[in-house]
Amino acid sequence: MPASGEHGARWWPWLKRGLTLGFFACIVALLVQRGRNMDWAQVGQSLLQYTAPTLATAGLLAMLSYALYASFDLIGRRYSRHRLSHRAVLSTALVSYAFNLNMGALVGGVGFRYRLYSRYGLSTSSITRVLGMSMIGNWIGYALLAGGVLASGALALPEQARYGDELLRVLGLLLFSLAPAYLALCAFSTRREWTVRGASIALPHGRMALLQLAVSTANWLVIAAIPYVLLESRIDYPLVLGALLLGAIAGVVTHVPAGIGVLEAVFLTVLKGQVDQAPLLAALLAYRALYYLLPLLIAVVAYLAIEARLHRPAEA
Repeated sequence: MPASGEHGARWWPWLKRGLTLGFFACIVALLVQRGRNMDWAQVGQSLLQYTAPTLATAGLLAMLSYALYASFDLIGRRYSRHRLSHRAVLSTALVSYAFNLNMGALVGGVGFRYRLYSRYGLSTSSITRVLGMSMIGNWIGYALLAGGVLASGALALPEQARYGDELLRVLGLLLFSLAPAYLALCAFSTRREWTVRGASIALPHGRMALLQLAVSTANWLVIAAIPYVLLESRIDYPLVLGALLLGAIAGVVTHVPAGIGVLEAVFLTVLKGQVDQAPLLAALLAYRALYYLLPLLIAVVAYLAIEARLHRPAEA
Protein backbone atom coordinates (compact mmCIF):
# COMPACT_ATOMS: atom_id res chain seq x y z
CA MET A 1 0.00 0.00 0.00
CA PRO A 2 1.61 3.30 -1.08
CA ALA A 3 2.32 5.89 1.58
CA SER A 4 0.20 9.04 1.61
CA GLY A 5 3.25 11.12 0.67
CA GLU A 6 3.86 8.96 -2.40
CA HIS A 7 0.20 9.24 -3.38
CA GLY A 8 0.35 13.02 -3.07
CA ALA A 9 3.56 13.09 -5.10
CA ARG A 10 1.70 11.34 -7.93
CA TRP A 11 -1.39 13.55 -8.12
CA TRP A 12 0.24 16.91 -7.44
CA PRO A 13 2.07 17.20 -10.82
CA TRP A 14 -1.16 16.33 -12.64
CA LEU A 15 -3.12 18.89 -10.62
CA LYS A 16 -0.47 21.50 -11.31
CA ARG A 17 -0.55 20.80 -15.04
CA GLY A 18 -4.35 20.87 -15.04
CA LEU A 19 -4.48 24.23 -13.30
CA THR A 20 -1.84 25.65 -15.64
CA LEU A 21 -3.69 24.40 -18.74
CA GLY A 22 -6.97 25.76 -17.38
CA PHE A 23 -5.43 29.15 -16.74
CA PHE A 24 -3.86 29.16 -20.21
CA ALA A 25 -7.20 28.23 -21.79
CA CYS A 26 -8.85 31.17 -20.05
CA ILE A 27 -6.13 33.48 -21.40
CA VAL A 28 -6.59 32.19 -24.95
CA ALA A 29 -10.38 32.55 -24.74
CA LEU A 30 -10.02 36.08 -23.44
CA LEU A 31 -7.61 37.01 -26.24
CA VAL A 32 -9.91 35.59 -28.90
CA GLN A 33 -12.85 37.51 -27.49
CA ARG A 34 -10.94 40.78 -27.25
CA GLY A 35 -9.29 40.27 -30.64
CA ARG A 36 -12.64 39.99 -32.40
CA ASN A 37 -13.79 43.29 -30.92
CA MET A 38 -10.51 45.12 -31.43
CA ASP A 39 -10.27 47.95 -33.95
CA TRP A 40 -6.93 46.93 -35.44
CA ALA A 41 -6.82 49.93 -37.76
CA GLN A 42 -7.00 52.15 -34.69
CA VAL A 43 -4.20 50.15 -33.08
CA GLY A 44 -2.02 50.77 -36.13
CA GLN A 45 -2.88 54.45 -36.10
CA SER A 46 -1.97 54.69 -32.42
CA LEU A 47 1.42 53.11 -33.17
CA LEU A 48 2.11 55.60 -35.95
CA GLN A 49 1.31 58.52 -33.65
CA TYR A 50 4.24 57.88 -31.33
CA THR A 51 6.75 60.73 -31.35
CA ALA A 52 10.50 60.30 -31.33
CA PRO A 53 10.89 61.73 -27.78
CA THR A 54 8.34 59.25 -26.41
CA LEU A 55 10.04 56.26 -28.05
CA ALA A 56 13.47 57.56 -27.00
CA THR A 57 12.36 57.91 -23.38
CA ALA A 58 10.91 54.39 -23.38
CA GLY A 59 14.09 53.08 -25.00
CA LEU A 60 16.30 54.73 -22.36
CA LEU A 61 14.15 53.22 -19.61
CA ALA A 62 14.57 49.80 -21.24
CA MET A 63 18.36 50.28 -21.25
CA LEU A 64 18.27 51.32 -17.58
CA SER A 65 16.26 48.21 -16.69
CA TYR A 66 18.75 45.92 -18.45
CA ALA A 67 21.61 47.64 -16.63
CA LEU A 68 19.87 47.18 -13.29
CA TYR A 69 19.20 43.52 -13.99
CA ALA A 70 22.79 42.92 -15.08
CA SER A 71 23.98 44.34 -11.76
CA PHE A 72 22.52 41.24 -10.05
CA ASP A 73 25.39 39.29 -11.60
CA LEU A 74 27.87 41.84 -10.25
CA ILE A 75 26.38 41.26 -6.80
CA GLY A 76 26.72 37.53 -7.50
CA ARG A 77 30.37 38.09 -8.46
CA ARG A 78 31.09 39.57 -5.06
CA TYR A 79 29.00 36.93 -3.32
CA SER A 80 30.75 33.98 -5.00
CA ARG A 81 34.15 35.77 -4.95
CA HIS A 82 35.08 34.77 -8.49
CA ARG A 83 37.60 36.86 -10.42
CA LEU A 84 35.86 37.19 -13.78
CA SER A 85 36.09 40.70 -15.22
CA HIS A 86 33.21 43.15 -14.92
CA ARG A 87 32.97 43.24 -18.72
CA ALA A 88 32.53 39.47 -18.96
CA VAL A 89 29.96 39.46 -16.16
CA LEU A 90 27.89 42.28 -17.63
CA SER A 91 27.95 40.91 -21.18
CA THR A 92 26.88 37.48 -19.95
CA ALA A 93 24.07 38.91 -17.82
CA LEU A 94 22.75 41.17 -20.59
CA VAL A 95 22.74 38.41 -23.21
CA SER A 96 21.13 35.94 -20.79
CA TYR A 97 18.41 38.40 -19.76
CA ALA A 98 17.38 39.11 -23.35
CA PHE A 99 17.09 35.38 -24.10
CA ASN A 100 15.40 34.80 -20.74
CA LEU A 101 12.63 37.29 -21.53
CA ASN A 102 11.99 35.90 -25.00
CA MET A 103 12.60 32.17 -24.59
CA GLY A 104 12.05 31.44 -20.91
CA ALA A 105 14.20 31.08 -17.81
CA LEU A 106 15.57 27.61 -18.58
CA VAL A 107 16.95 28.70 -21.95
CA GLY A 108 18.03 32.23 -21.13
CA GLY A 109 18.44 32.70 -17.41
CA VAL A 110 19.95 29.26 -16.82
CA GLY A 111 21.17 27.86 -20.14
CA PHE A 112 22.99 30.88 -21.49
CA ARG A 113 24.54 31.73 -18.12
CA TYR A 114 25.98 28.24 -17.72
CA ARG A 115 27.14 28.21 -21.33
CA LEU A 116 28.88 31.60 -21.30
CA TYR A 117 30.24 31.53 -17.76
CA SER A 118 31.68 28.05 -18.29
CA ARG A 119 33.28 29.26 -21.54
CA TYR A 120 34.90 32.02 -19.48
CA GLY A 121 36.28 29.33 -17.15
CA LEU A 122 33.95 29.79 -14.19
CA SER A 123 33.26 26.70 -12.07
CA THR A 124 29.79 25.16 -11.92
CA SER A 125 29.46 25.97 -8.22
CA SER A 126 30.27 29.63 -8.82
CA ILE A 127 27.80 29.82 -11.71
CA THR A 128 25.12 28.29 -9.51
CA ARG A 129 25.75 30.88 -6.81
CA VAL A 130 25.59 33.76 -9.28
CA LEU A 131 22.38 32.37 -10.77
CA GLY A 132 20.85 31.92 -7.33
CA MET A 133 21.63 35.49 -6.30
CA SER A 134 20.13 36.79 -9.54
CA MET A 135 16.91 34.81 -9.16
CA ILE A 136 16.42 35.72 -5.50
CA GLY A 137 17.30 39.35 -6.18
CA ASN A 138 14.84 39.63 -9.05
CA TRP A 139 11.86 38.14 -7.20
CA ILE A 140 12.40 39.63 -3.75
CA GLY A 141 11.74 43.11 -5.11
CA TYR A 142 8.78 41.76 -7.07
CA ALA A 143 7.32 40.29 -3.87
CA LEU A 144 7.65 43.61 -2.07
CA LEU A 145 5.94 45.63 -4.82
CA ALA A 146 3.29 43.07 -5.77
CA GLY A 147 2.50 42.47 -2.12
CA GLY A 148 2.11 46.18 -1.51
CA VAL A 149 -0.15 46.65 -4.53
CA LEU A 150 -2.40 43.70 -3.66
CA ALA A 151 -2.56 44.43 0.06
CA SER A 152 -3.41 48.10 -0.47
CA GLY A 153 -6.29 47.34 -2.82
CA ALA A 154 -4.96 50.02 -5.18
CA LEU A 155 -5.50 47.78 -8.20
CA ALA A 156 -9.11 47.91 -9.35
CA LEU A 157 -10.12 44.40 -10.41
CA PRO A 158 -12.99 43.63 -12.81
CA GLU A 159 -16.41 43.09 -11.24
CA GLN A 160 -16.36 39.34 -11.93
CA ALA A 161 -13.09 38.95 -10.03
CA ARG A 162 -13.90 41.07 -6.98
CA TYR A 163 -15.19 38.17 -4.94
CA GLY A 164 -11.51 37.36 -4.38
CA ASP A 165 -10.57 40.80 -3.05
CA GLU A 166 -9.98 39.64 0.52
CA LEU A 167 -8.00 36.63 -0.66
CA LEU A 168 -5.81 38.89 -2.78
CA ARG A 169 -5.20 41.18 0.20
CA VAL A 170 -4.09 38.24 2.31
CA LEU A 171 -1.85 37.04 -0.53
CA GLY A 172 -0.48 40.57 -0.80
CA LEU A 173 0.43 40.67 2.88
CA LEU A 174 2.17 37.31 2.59
CA LEU A 175 4.17 38.46 -0.43
CA PHE A 176 5.03 41.78 1.19
CA SER A 177 6.35 40.01 4.29
CA LEU A 178 8.88 37.99 2.26
CA ALA A 179 11.24 40.95 1.76
CA PRO A 180 11.66 41.93 5.44
CA ALA A 181 11.83 38.24 6.37
CA TYR A 182 14.67 37.71 3.87
CA LEU A 183 16.53 40.80 5.11
CA ALA A 184 16.16 39.70 8.74
CA LEU A 185 17.35 36.18 7.91
CA CYS A 186 20.45 37.49 6.12
CA ALA A 187 21.24 40.02 8.85
CA PHE A 188 20.59 38.04 12.02
CA SER A 189 20.61 34.29 11.31
CA THR A 190 23.29 32.45 13.26
CA ARG A 191 23.28 29.61 10.74
CA ARG A 192 24.81 30.91 7.53
CA GLU A 193 24.90 27.82 5.30
CA TRP A 194 22.58 24.98 4.26
CA THR A 195 22.92 22.00 1.94
CA VAL A 196 19.98 21.44 -0.40
CA ARG A 197 20.13 18.40 -2.71
CA GLY A 198 23.90 18.35 -2.46
CA ALA A 199 24.31 22.07 -3.21
CA SER A 200 25.72 24.39 -0.57
CA ILE A 201 23.68 27.58 -0.01
CA ALA A 202 25.23 30.39 2.02
CA LEU A 203 23.30 33.45 3.15
CA PRO A 204 24.60 36.81 1.94
CA HIS A 205 25.24 39.41 4.61
CA GLY A 206 22.57 41.97 5.43
CA ARG A 207 24.00 44.81 3.36
CA MET A 208 24.21 42.63 0.25
CA ALA A 209 20.62 41.48 0.74
CA LEU A 210 19.51 45.10 1.12
CA LEU A 211 21.34 45.97 -2.11
CA GLN A 212 19.55 43.09 -3.86
CA LEU A 213 16.20 44.41 -2.69
CA ALA A 214 16.98 47.99 -3.71
CA VAL A 215 18.13 47.01 -7.21
CA SER A 216 15.21 44.65 -7.75
CA THR A 217 12.60 47.15 -6.58
CA ALA A 218 14.11 49.87 -8.76
CA ASN A 219 14.18 47.52 -11.76
CA TRP A 220 10.49 46.57 -11.52
CA LEU A 221 9.55 50.23 -11.10
CA VAL A 222 11.56 51.12 -14.22
CA ILE A 223 10.02 48.27 -16.24
CA ALA A 224 6.51 49.50 -15.39
CA ALA A 225 7.53 53.02 -16.37
CA ILE A 226 8.04 51.87 -19.99
CA PRO A 227 4.37 51.08 -20.79
CA TYR A 228 3.37 54.07 -18.63
CA VAL A 229 5.43 56.38 -20.87
CA LEU A 230 4.06 54.69 -24.00
CA LEU A 231 0.52 55.21 -22.68
CA GLU A 232 1.45 58.90 -22.42
CA SER A 233 0.13 59.20 -18.86
CA ARG A 234 -3.43 58.16 -19.80
CA ILE A 235 -3.47 55.87 -16.74
CA ASP A 236 -2.08 56.44 -13.25
CA TYR A 237 1.31 54.83 -12.76
CA PRO A 238 0.29 52.57 -9.81
CA LEU A 239 -2.35 50.92 -12.02
CA VAL A 240 0.19 50.26 -14.77
CA LEU A 241 2.62 48.89 -12.19
CA GLY A 242 -0.04 46.57 -10.75
CA ALA A 243 -1.06 45.28 -14.18
CA LEU A 244 2.56 44.63 -15.14
CA LEU A 245 3.27 42.75 -11.90
CA LEU A 246 0.18 40.56 -12.37
CA GLY A 247 1.12 39.97 -16.01
CA ALA A 248 4.65 38.94 -15.03
CA ILE A 249 3.51 36.22 -12.63
CA ALA A 250 0.80 35.08 -15.06
CA GLY A 251 3.51 34.58 -17.69
CA VAL A 252 5.54 32.47 -15.26
CA VAL A 253 2.51 30.32 -14.37
CA THR A 254 1.58 29.60 -17.99
CA HIS A 255 5.20 29.02 -19.14
CA VAL A 256 4.48 30.90 -22.36
CA PRO A 257 7.74 32.19 -23.93
CA ALA A 258 7.93 35.98 -23.49
CA GLY A 259 4.45 35.80 -21.96
CA ILE A 260 3.09 36.40 -25.47
CA GLY A 261 -0.61 37.12 -25.21
CA VAL A 262 -0.63 36.63 -21.44
CA LEU A 263 0.66 40.09 -20.58
CA GLU A 264 -1.72 41.66 -23.08
CA ALA A 265 -4.70 39.73 -21.70
CA VAL A 266 -3.90 40.82 -18.14
CA PHE A 267 -3.51 44.48 -19.13
CA LEU A 268 -6.71 44.48 -21.18
CA THR A 269 -8.62 42.88 -18.32
CA VAL A 270 -7.25 44.82 -15.37
CA LEU A 271 -7.27 48.20 -17.11
CA LYS A 272 -10.61 47.73 -18.84
CA GLY A 273 -12.56 50.98 -18.71
CA GLN A 274 -9.48 52.98 -17.70
CA VAL A 275 -8.28 53.63 -21.26
CA ASP A 276 -9.38 52.78 -24.81
CA GLN A 277 -8.23 49.33 -25.88
CA ALA A 278 -6.58 50.43 -29.13
CA PRO A 279 -3.97 52.78 -27.58
CA LEU A 280 -3.45 50.28 -24.75
CA LEU A 281 -2.65 47.45 -27.14
CA ALA A 282 -0.48 49.79 -29.21
CA ALA A 283 1.50 50.67 -26.07
CA LEU A 284 1.97 46.99 -25.26
CA LEU A 285 3.15 46.21 -28.80
CA ALA A 286 5.64 49.08 -28.65
CA TYR A 287 6.75 47.87 -25.21
CA ARG A 288 7.40 44.39 -26.61
CA ALA A 289 9.40 45.80 -29.49
CA LEU A 290 11.57 47.99 -27.25
CA TYR A 291 12.00 45.69 -24.27
CA TYR A 292 11.89 42.21 -25.82
CA LEU A 293 12.57 42.09 -29.56
CA LEU A 294 15.19 44.81 -30.09
CA PRO A 295 17.35 43.63 -27.14
CA LEU A 296 17.03 40.05 -28.42
CA LEU A 297 18.43 41.05 -31.82
CA ILE A 298 21.33 42.81 -30.09
CA ALA A 299 21.85 39.83 -27.78
CA VAL A 300 22.09 37.40 -30.72
CA VAL A 301 24.85 39.49 -32.29
CA ALA A 302 26.60 39.92 -28.92
CA TYR A 303 26.41 36.18 -28.18
CA LEU A 304 27.90 35.24 -31.56
CA ALA A 305 30.68 37.80 -31.02
CA ILE A 306 31.47 36.41 -27.56
CA GLU A 307 31.53 32.83 -28.83
CA ALA A 308 33.80 33.81 -31.73
CA ARG A 309 36.19 35.67 -29.43
CA LEU A 310 36.35 32.84 -26.88
CA HIS A 311 36.83 30.22 -29.63
CA ARG A 312 39.92 31.81 -31.14
CA PRO A 313 42.44 30.79 -28.44
CA ALA A 314 41.26 27.17 -28.68
CA GLU A 315 42.15 27.15 -32.40
CA ALA A 316 45.55 28.78 -31.92
